[in-house]
Amino acid sequence: MLIKVRDLKKEFSNGEVVTKVLHGVSFDIEKGEFVSIMGPSGSGKSTLMHILGFLDKASGGEYIFEEEDVSTLSDDELAERRSKKIGFIFQSFNLLTNLTVLENVTLPLIYSNVSSEERNKRGKQLLEQVGLSHRLNYNPNKLSGGEKQRVAIARAFVNNPDVIFADEPTGNLDSKSGFQVMKILQDLNEEGNTIILVTHEKITAEYAKRIIDIKDGLIVSDQILLKRQIAKENSELIK
Repeated sequence: MLIKVRDLKKEFSNGEVVTKVLHGVSFDIEKGEFVSIMGPSGSGKSTLMHILGFLDKASGGEYIFEEEDVSTLSDDELAERRSKKIGFIFQSFNLLTNLTVLENVTLPLIYSNVSSEERNKRGKQLLEQVGLSHRLNYNPNKLSGGEKQRVAIARAFVNNPDVIFADEPTGNLDSKSGFQVMKILQDLNEEGNTIILVTHEKITAEYAKRIIDIKDGLIVSDQILLKRQIAKENSELIK
């Protein structure tokens, strides 16, 4: 089991005011799944992603990642797990404009024991996989939104993480670029990668194989999709 969550709770305190965000959620995620965590703004889905991605800690309940109780880990241990086991794709891309496309992709490897030659080799392979081998030395400012998100996807996978979290990855994209990004994520999942997608859009959620629907900090449904959205094959999308 990759992820096991039992009665997970999260609350935030501001002086005497306590805001409860997660009220006790439970689920399992197996290695190789493609799961959407869906819910409206304020539902708790982003808070849940932050806990699952080691960016925040739960207030109560149990979170087991690869048979390890996350609550027992120190901040430094959480940071180490996050850097080695987790990849993130954000709505705002989070690319560094003073670096080239290739340098952005290989950035997570800088503090690893990977040689510069191996870093560049891995980065080029991933950029080719997302259809951007012709943009290696471009500045991110010269890329379209869809291209920026494809760079972000390549960067998220460069460390060979155990799980990828995609937070509203199509939120800043037009429909054509959104199809393209979801096609890449579906293809990467078919290769065995675990992907957890966070979104408020039902049509985006349905590109996954399973949807966990959250409302007001509680799971209201958890379903396997018998018929999911398939991102359209279109030779015009990747050029």
